[in-house]
Amino acid sequence: FAVRLSTRDSWEVNLFPNIQELWQQYEGARLILLDIPIVLRDRGHAERSCDIEARRLLGSKRRSSVFPVPCRAAIYAEREDGSKTNEQKTGRRLSMQALGIIPKIREVDHFLLNNPTARSRIREIHPEVCFWALNGRRPMEYSKKKEKGIQERKSVLRSVYPDSDRIFEYAEGKYFRKEVARDDILDALAAAITAYKGEQGLKSIPEKPEYDSHGLRMEIVYSLAH
Repeated sequence: FAVRLSTRDSWEVNLFPNIQELWQQYEGARLILLDIPIVLRDRGHAERSCDIEARRLLGSKRRSSVFPVPCRAAIYAEREDGSKTNEQKTGRRLSMQALGIIPKIREVDHFLLNNPTARSRIREIHPEVCFWALNGRRPMEYSKKKEKGIQERKSVLRSVYPDSDRIFEYAEGKYFRKEVARDDILDALAAAITAYKGEQGLKSIPEKPEYDSHGLRMEIVYSLAH
């Protein structure tokens, strides 16, 4: 699910089956921010620095939303062997959340490794880090699965991009919940608003990104409200 915001104050929402079709639609975009781990370690016990730093910034209430990311070998292993492979390479087994999105991580990894022109424009975000940044460096109080959390996040988005309520209501009415959950809409809006603020305003976790074995930046980006 994607939200596009234009500098001409127009917007649209779309649902794509894969990253290739999203890229074909938005290849001309200045920034495409994805809520998918897009740069991976090959091996070693150390987690990605961006994940460790994101948990620190989010504090006790939201840090659990940043789960350990699979290593590259694990995402290309047979489905039943992903967690075992990750343990062999890193010493850690994978959570159910990580196992559940391995197909999408693999899809994005394969796409970026084979599309050099996309690498500078497709960057990684974490929605809770985006909300933390847009909320004046304060993490969200409530879970995004609860009504209080939905309203809390809508308020943050509205304060930065007033038309966000209209976009949310349009997307909520357009798609079935089994296609796009309400919190998916909020997460995509947070990413789109972060991108809308421009590449010059992007900040990186960590400030000096690591690079993986293919030269891709291992980072999570965000943009402050002001």
